[in-house]
Amino acid sequence: MSENTQVTFPAATGVGSMPGGDAREAAKTVTGSLEDFPYLAELPARGPGADMIGRTAGMLVELYARVEPSGWRLSDRPGRDTRRAHAWLRQDLDALEEFTQGYEGDVKVQAVGPWTLAAALELRNGEAVLSDPGACRDLTASLAEGLRLHVADVRRRIPGARVVLQLDDPSLTAVLRGQIRTASGYRTHRAVDRQVVESGLREVLGASGPGPTVVHSCAPDVPFALLRRAGTDAVSFDFDLLTERDDDAIGEAVEGGTRLFAGVVPGTDAALSDPAGSVMGVRTLWRRLGLRPGLLAEAVTVTPTCGLAGASPAYARQALAHCVRAARSLADNPE
Repeated sequence: MSENTQVTFPAATGVGSMPGGDAREAAKTVTGSLEDFPYLAELPARGPGADMIGRTAGMLVELYARVEPSGWRLSDRPGRDTRRAHAWLRQDLDALEEFTQGYEGDVKVQAVGPWTLAAALELRNGEAVLSDPGACRDLTASLAEGLRLHVADVRRRIPGARVVLQLDDPSLTAVLRGQIRTASGYRTHRAVDRQVVESGLREVLGASGPGPTVVHSCAPDVPFALLRRAGTDAVSFDFDLLTERDDDAIGEAVEGGTRLFAGVVPGTDAALSDPAGSVMGVRTLWRRLGLRPGLLAEAVTVTPTCGLAGASPAYARQALAHCVRAARSLADNPE
């Protein structure tokens, strides 16, 4: 979507992953708990190809990957691991389609962003794709094309949906700072120029077509300003990792129309406070920034702090329902 277009989102959603390996059960939980903003669940417990890197590698066009002891590595042709990734994704899409018959509204899909993917995927020599600028460009183009096809498939399956594309890019800050280690572990890869990073993100975000976009990172020091320049409509983050150093960037983002997906509900089993208590920090931030309280409901979508893959199934259901109640608390009592 246009960088200058302010996009509205429903008040609560999840991040991406869910516990267990039953696609129908996950889709039933997500659509039942998040009636206004369901998402395509990821189930990494099923193994290689259902993990975030393998799942996204399976979406690439004319690039393939296989599992090695060190992780996912580019290969010459599609093999068993690529076929498994495709099968898991089809299963998840079939389940989501089943539970969204007649649905009209936002549906979110997630994939690994180009820079976390470049840091995690290996070239044939065992070094990260990140080590080769040409390979990074090829990977970015392949990912963008794969996501265009993926988003189009979801639109076909759920005709009433506005598909929201979320890029998970937790290694982004480490890429910008030159903190990604080489295969030997003794050195780090050189920092990637910020303009190159921004350009790659913009290309992949463009795969959403007319749909809105989100970039998610559950790492510290999320580069809010860079993400806004790259054209994302929303930034998703772990609220617990914010510091007052982030205040100016967050204030500018809100005033510029960027939506905040605030991760305030623990992603693993924990005792949950009352819904109002879960968003108390958001209200405190708003007061500190001097932002208008009435803007809270327009600017913030409530989520868990990160994916729910490490949670129990019962807690995952509870956490998603808690996000909805916490968002309602923000809307009803922004002060």
